[in-house]
Amino acid sequence: MKLDSLHKLYIEELRDLYSAENQLLKALPKMAKAASSDELKQAFADHLEETKDHVERLEEIFSGLDESPKGKTCHGMKGLIEEGSEMTKHDGEESVLDAGIIGAAQKVEHYEIASYGTARTFATLLGEDEAADLLQQTLDEEGDTNKRLTELAEDIVNPEALRESEPEEEVATSGSRRR
Repeated sequence: MKLDSLHKLYIEELRDLYSAENQLLKALPKMAKAASSDELKQAFADHLEETKDHVERLEEIFSGLDESPKGKTCHGMKGLIEEGSEMTKHDGEESVLDAGIIGAAQKVEHYEIASYGTARTFATLLGEDEAADLLQQTLDEEGDTNKRLTELAEDIVNPEALRESEPEEEVATSGSRRR
C-alpha cells in the first residue's frame, strides 16, 4: 500500500495494532504460566480478557471503515514477545524471574500505549470520533495495566527479588565488601 494519505497511514497503524493484540492473545497465557507470583498470574489473566476486548474494538473500527484488519505483521510486538519469552526460559530465583517478566510486560504496555495514542490521534484528525473513543478506551486500559504492573513490581515482586538475591557478603581484609 502506498502511504500517500493520513487515512492510509491510520489503516496501517490499526492493522499493526490488530496484529500486536493477536500476538498477545497467544503470549499472555505463556507469561502467566511462567510467573510464580499469584498476583502476577492474575494480572496476566485479567489482561488477557482485556486484550480480547481490544481485538473486538479494533474489529468494530475496521468494520466501520469497511476495511480488513488482516495483512500486516507487527514486528515490534513480535520482538518484544520474543524478548519476554527469553526471560521465561531462565533458571533462577522465582521472584527475580518475575521481576524480569514484569519488565518485559511493561515494555509491551509502553509499546501499546504509544501505538494506541498514535492511532487515536489519527482517528481524531480524520473525524473518526467513534473510533477515537474506542481507541481511547483501550489506551486507558493499557495505562491501567501498566500502573498495575508497576505497583506489583514496587510493592511485592522487586522487594522480594532483592531479598532472594542478596548474596552472603564477606568482609575483605581491606574492609571493603566483596560479593
